[in-house]
Amino acid sequence: MEAEQVTPAVAEHGEGPVWDARSGELLSVDMHRGDLIAVDRADTVRRRHTGDLLAALRPRTQGGWVVGLARGFGLLDDDGTSVARPLGELWTDPSVRMNDGACDPAGGFWCGSMEVDAAPGRGELYRLAPDGSVATMLTGLTISNGLCWSPDGSHAYYVDSGTGTVDVLTVDLDVPSVTGRRQFVAVEGGLPDGLTVDADGGVWVALYGGSAVHRYTPDGALDVIVRVPTTHPTACTFGGPGLDELWITTSAQGADPSDDRAGALYRCRPGMRGLEPLPYQG
Repeated sequence: MEAEQVTPAVAEHGEGPVWDARSGELLSVDMHRGDLIAVDRADTVRRRHTGDLLAALRPRTQGGWVVGLARGFGLLDDDGTSVARPLGELWTDPSVRMNDGACDPAGGFWCGSMEVDAAPGRGELYRLAPDGSVATMLTGLTISNGLCWSPDGSHAYYVDSGTGTVDVLTVDLDVPSVTGRRQFVAVEGGLPDGLTVDADGGVWVALYGGSAVHRYTPDGALDVIVRVPTTHPTACTFGGPGLDELWITTSAQGADPSDDRAGALYRCRPGMRGLEPLPYQG
């Protein structure tokens, strides 16, 4: 299966795609520029600067979005003008920054960190609860990346890119704590990055440096490969009114400087549906 290019190269480092049913747009981030990128149903691109760094975002039940910032969490209004409002720094070391994130079935927002040069063991995974408290869920990570829950909410799929695997997390959301972690699949052909889960429980993971997105069945078998015509896909999600479009973000970082497709958004229609993005309930 081939992905089609939807936009020009709009991002230096595109990440974190999420469907916004309220506006009918596909949202993503240009992380290091601190920009939110919105693509409407006519494939028109709208850009908004939100601050120094925008790592990830998810819809908020009270309106706007919850976001991952350089060294913590924040909130972003949907007025189209205001910048993100930090909720306080979780650390002070500027060599460590937030990366990818997503919400859980209980309404908490998870976002993980990494050292800017990807030094092993310096990343952590945090959860912002609806009441605003923050818990550390995992430590000793390298590049905390994709996270998405199974359709029944019983477990999460998670990527620390430094391991080269997609893992399964069992989580007690009442505590909250991660009570188990096991390997789901070892990814070949690229570095596992952002991921999403479809309505049938299939796991789609972007292969950074691998020009592809892989789908794995719930039992871990590779059954779909989506080819992307640039080298560094970063993340994927289902969007569109029917959640039947697979959208893929890409990065120009590490790509050939002559590749004018690196940093564009891509799309395909794989004949499967995704899940509504879980919102932050704080």
